[in-house]
Amino acid sequence: MAEIIQRDGSWAFDGSTVRITPGLHRSVSLFRQTYGEIAVPLEAVAGVVYEPERRRGRLRMRLREGADPLLQATGGRLPEAADPYRLAVDLDRSSVAEYIAEEIRQALLLDQVPKEPAKAYLLAGPPVPVSVRSSDGTVSFDGTQVRVDWADTSDRVKRATGPRVIGLGELVQVEWLPNSGYEDGFLRFVTRETVFSKLPPEKDPYALDLWGNARRDLLTALVATAVTARLPHPSTRAGAGLADRRELAAAVPPRADHHDILLRRLRELGQLHRDGVLTDEEFAMTKAAVLRWF
Repeated sequence: MAEIIQRDGSWAFDGSTVRITPGLHRSVSLFRQTYGEIAVPLEAVAGVVYEPERRRGRLRMRLREGADPLLQATGGRLPEAADPYRLAVDLDRSSVAEYIAEEIRQALLLDQVPKEPAKAYLLAGPPVPVSVRSSDGTVSFDGTQVRVDWADTSDRVKRATGPRVIGLGELVQVEWLPNSGYEDGFLRFVTRETVFSKLPPEKDPYALDLWGNARRDLLTALVATAVTARLPHPSTRAGAGLADRRELAAAVPPRADHHDILLRRLRELGQLHRDGVLTDEEFAMTKAAVLRWF
């Protein structure tokens, strides 16, 4: 057993699994502490390196493409401090860090772990149910459906439509962008009906607009990961990656259905306008946005 324990957390390698545990110190990010311990099977590892620096060094692990639903859901956009696959190491423990890195590299060679993308997720992601309160509302996932309950500060259109419930079978993919503190982020649930009809996050009833506490909004990646882990693996999609909309064409409704979806959206907006929920200006702006995306 090779192990290193630091204020930032610990890594333990038994020859087949790297067990990563976040530290409890206040300097450790809320996201890492909430995500908890991660058991990384050796077959999911692409490489590991120790990077010495002037004050502190860092252990970094690189996973095989497609092996981890967390990396798939976040697209490598997690802030440095929230990355669970790096460990800050005190200089007096650098030799231990180098030893662990070398042990993992040797095991990768001995086991001849392939370097090509994985064809299935090799990590489980966070357990369900999982629920996170963000600046735009509370999002929950129980393993079969997503539920979004809007906050008092959410856009009036979202609050007027009430809680949004989306079955796992309706989902095509999840899109996530962190709130950096300088620019807003979002968590968007893409369904067959909304693949090509995305409204701005602040108006989209299938998206949470992340604009508040960046530290807490980051936790929405937990839900994004839990859902991603239960959707078809990207290797099942031929051609391009998930970010390419052309690969979603098979999931898009026929053209006639697009017309039905548009009419349904416009009827919903019209009813909200007639009920006095939307002002004339809000109705006109939201209607224009819907028409533009369709």
